[in-house]
Amino acid sequence: MRNFRKLIQLIVISGVLLVLNVSIAQEETPAYLDPLLDVEARIDDLLRRMTLEEKLGQMTLVEKNSITEGSVTTFYVGSILSGGGGYPAEENSPEAWANMVDGFQQAALDTRLSIPLIYGVDAVHGHNNLYGATIFPHNVGLGAGDNPELVQEIARITAVETIATGIYWNYAPVMAVPQDIRWGRTYEGFGEDTELVSRLSNAYLVGMQRGELGSPMSVLGTPKHYIGDGGTTWGTSIDRGNIDRGDTLVDEETLRAVHLPPYIEAMDNGAMSIMVSYSSWNGEPMHSNDYLVNDVLKGELGFEGFVVSDWGGLDLVANDYYDAVVMSINAGVDMNMVPFNYPLFIDTLNEAIENGDVTMERIDDAVRRILRAKFMMGLFENPFSDRTLFDRIGAPEHREIARQAVQESLVLLKNDNNALPIAADTDVIFVAGAGSDDIGYQSGGWTIEWMGRIGPVTEGNTILDGIEEHVSEDTEVYFNAFGRFNSVTDDDDNPIIADVGIVVLAEFPYAEWEGDDAFLEFIPEDVEMIQQMQERAEQVIVITLSGRPMIIANYLDQADAFVAAWLPGSEGSGVADVLFGEVPFTGRLPYTWPRTIEQIPFDFTTLPTEGCDAPLFPYGYGLTVEDSTSPWLTLAIECAAEAN
Repeated sequence: MRNFRKLIQLIVISGVLLVLNVSIAQEETPAYLDPLLDVEARIDDLLRRMTLEEKLGQMTLVEKNSITEGSVTTFYVGSILSGGGGYPAEENSPEAWANMVDGFQQAALDTRLSIPLIYGVDAVHGHNNLYGATIFPHNVGLGAGDNPELVQEIARITAVETIATGIYWNYAPVMAVPQDIRWGRTYEGFGEDTELVSRLSNAYLVGMQRGELGSPMSVLGTPKHYIGDGGTTWGTSIDRGNIDRGDTLVDEETLRAVHLPPYIEAMDNGAMSIMVSYSSWNGEPMHSNDYLVNDVLKGELGFEGFVVSDWGGLDLVANDYYDAVVMSINAGVDMNMVPFNYPLFIDTLNEAIENGDVTMERIDDAVRRILRAKFMMGLFENPFSDRTLFDRIGAPEHREIARQAVQESLVLLKNDNNALPIAADTDVIFVAGAGSDDIGYQSGGWTIEWMGRIGPVTEGNTILDGIEEHVSEDTEVYFNAFGRFNSVTDDDDNPIIADVGIVVLAEFPYAEWEGDDAFLEFIPEDVEMIQQMQERAEQVIVITLSGRPMIIANYLDQADAFVAAWLPGSEGSGVADVLFGEVPFTGRLPYTWPRTIEQIPFDFTTLPTEGCDAPLFPYGYGLTVEDSTSPWLTLAIECAAEAN
């Protein structure tokens, strides 16, 4: 009996110990790590555990070359980014990307509270920093196509390719409504019309986030740049006298009518990260605009996510760095893209708190917003890359979607003498212009490098590749980057006259302020190729590769056909698909096309529709090969003759 009692006692004691161990184990698992709990409850639990140092780390976004994994842990840094060209130092491959991002992520998880960091990139037309990724047409081309379902699919594909490398935060879509095409970021906008921009940018946001953050294959989108970045005035840009990062000199009614609607819709579509603009509104930098950020965005529109600065944007609001930090944080900027000297930012913000210039209530609000996005994204449960997706990067099915986007983006401006479509069995075709056979030209800026670059920057196919794909076995295709075909002769040394001559005019790649252009002209050497081609071809077709309409009125009559192909990305064969009639022309101009540079900027409220003061082509213009006559073309030729 005594032994039985001892056995019972042991069982009871063991049971108590078991219960105690379970309780201890449960206590050792903080509530914020429980994915079954409500997001706000998880935030509350985590916030009460955080030190000020840990909170300031969450508000800090650092460029990847400026920080080590050890410093991520030491400073509790909450976010890292790759800017344009920010690929891994060792090689630009999916594995190297995943290793780099996962390494930073592990460093964040090694901190006391194991708060995952969020890694961001400007994947503005595909995962465009990664060699071999699918590069889609820039937004100007997608605006010409105006296919929201296709834009959603492009965003979904981009998300898959970024997730493969551990990136769950994309600084896109651009919601700018560009009003002056001299702006170097015009191609990042879907068009000049607010409804078009709202429709397509929000389709992109929905596709990127899969309708709801935390869904499988969802990536946090970032509507940008709040607000009015597309409405700046030429001559007002900081230190440059151009237009990028300039001042939007409009009244509030205009600001709300033209530039705010895309953001209103973004609230309904679950936006949880918004990037503030470098630009100003009537002299007040957006990074310190308390009214538009705190009162309008967070108050009136009810934005519950976090506001992130642009690259070094806080530095520009005041000459004194302390004042700049205080003004921007109090105006509603929750996370600072530092991007380099993060210890200075952390120390300065800490000093501002000690001085009472920034309150702990404001700090807690900023951190709560950042954590809310991280919890909603599911980062605490799935912080690392998904390497099983490596084979999806640049996959054939992704490139087919990109090729479709190229096809739908082309705008037929002119088609005389049935120049288009080109017959596959054409005997001789001349192709001129460096952009004809150059993925760098056709992809533009934000491709592998921030400014982009010419040459074979990534995998894909060119316009020339597409032409050679479509022609018959008997067709002879000759290419010369400079339009020189003197050596192409018959057996008697007589110059061969091509049936079709194709001339590609291309803007050199650019991004942001480097692309601000007061003249919008192709280089003279390229334009001269049109006249040269007239002497060597029965019919001349001109294709423009550009991020915006260019001044072409004076040589529009020198070609039988003109096609605006924008910046098509890695799948240049899509251009040839339409040239050879495999797919019809369906694109429409997303921007009004000027006749002369003196017409820029347009006053859209009083825009003439008749005579030579009217634009060359109106917004929404676009021909088909079946109906290729247009009074706009007749007027264009008449006005050009009159001007000359």
